[in-house]
Amino acid sequence: MTSHSHLDQLAGKLFQVYSRTEYALKAAGYNHGDGAAEANWRKFAHAVEGLIANPTTQELREAIDFFFNAPPKKQVIVGGIIQWEVSEPETNSRADRLLIYVRRVRNNLFHGGKFNGRWFDPERSEPLLRHSLTILSACVESIPVVREAYHG
Repeated sequence: MTSHSHLDQLAGKLFQVYSRTEYALKAAGYNHGDGAAEANWRKFAHAVEGLIANPTTQELREAIDFFFNAPPKKQVIVGGIIQWEVSEPETNSRADRLLIYVRRVRNNLFHGGKFNGRWFDPERSEPLLRHSLTILSACVESIPVVREAYHG
């Protein structure tokens, strides 16, 4: 059995960055208001639309291109069998679509779609994790109030 400790480390880093990002969004006003404390990713996507349209680094440009050229699939159950499905998000916003893809990577990982005691398709998992981290970090850093909540 091949060791994929680098994937384990990337996955741990993604959970850490994702969790801190969700907290920062809620704390910075990117939430759904009174009631359940939930991040409003769509509102955040609209705030970073310019960054996604005009990436500030080559690394971010490559991450964005990767997701739009080979988006993560959604895990579904059809006839009692777990399958992967191409599922384009219903949104006209490029940034919203991208952040949905990043959340899908997290969801697939968290809910056992990519890892269940062993890594499924590790060659694909590595860039999905790495590019998700690049996108989340760039988006957080681009909005001062979110950046302050994330680092504060």
